[in-house]
Amino acid sequence: MKYKEKIIDGKAIAGKIREEIKEKISKFVGLYGIKPGLAIILAGDNPASRIYVDRKKKACKEADIESFEYLFPGDCKEEELLQTIEKLNKDVNVHSILVQLPLPDHISEENIIEALHPGKDVDCLHPYNTGKIFYDKDHFFPCTPHGIYRMLRDSDIEIERKHVVILGRSKIVGKPMADIFLRKDTGATVTVCHSKTVNLSHYTLQADILIAALGKPEFVKADMIKKGAVVIDVGINRIPHKSKKSGTGIVGDVAFEEVAEKASYITPVPGGVGPMTIAMLLHNTLKSAEKTVRSVKGLS
Repeated sequence: MKYKEKIIDGKAIAGKIREEIKEKISKFVGLYGIKPGLAIILAGDNPASRIYVDRKKKACKEADIESFEYLFPGDCKEEELLQTIEKLNKDVNVHSILVQLPLPDHISEENIIEALHPGKDVDCLHPYNTGKIFYDKDHFFPCTPHGIYRMLRDSDIEIERKHVVILGRSKIVGKPMADIFLRKDTGATVTVCHSKTVNLSHYTLQADILIAALGKPEFVKADMIKKGAVVIDVGINRIPHKSKKSGTGIVGDVAFEEVAEKASYITPVPGGVGPMTIAMLLHNTLKSAEKTVRSVKGLS
């Protein structure tokens, strides 16, 4: 591969993390006789969401995590989801709950997220958990931002005193990513850009580390980054592609070929951030199970 030495292989890094998690789960099960349990709620028939859920279930099985799937039609009532969450909050076999987003338009995402028990909110979207991150409290992080952070650390990429520019302000990636990089133990300077940012390139050209999470296919071009920047592509976009049997292909938010010429490191799509997100999902599920057991047994 032309840029092999520049590529951050998220799949390989995630594989190592998943092996570590599997070993920890084996010890956990041996010690307590309990398997970590993850409940996944999927409402609607979004094809991409179905693929993501299947991947997460497969990863759970490989790690020896119990997964429980709750499927709802696209026209389900919000109350049905709330009742299911209430039941799962009380279920001792469920240590983490994942609500696969997006939800159908008629359902309030805010109401659903706030119904989750904070200790079982594996994606850290509940206000209590976002507050924990904001105040530098010891807690697990949202899966995708944590995966990006681990990827950089495990690749020995320096973060302290670096200027991190984040494209996108979503509550799933952009906002929690900024909070993670602003923590005292990280020490980065952070700029968050979004759809209303004027003269975007003015900021992207300053980035030592650029994180693209816009949801716009190949939006970031080579003339938008400085030479030697580290580029993390969070985007997953399906576009027409004549050479593919399906007629479509997957690209990120970064124009990979041209940006790779200038970047010092870059993540591919697929094979970059995606596998790290799933690895951190397993990590958070185990951590939640450990906290639950310690609480029940009165351990610190």
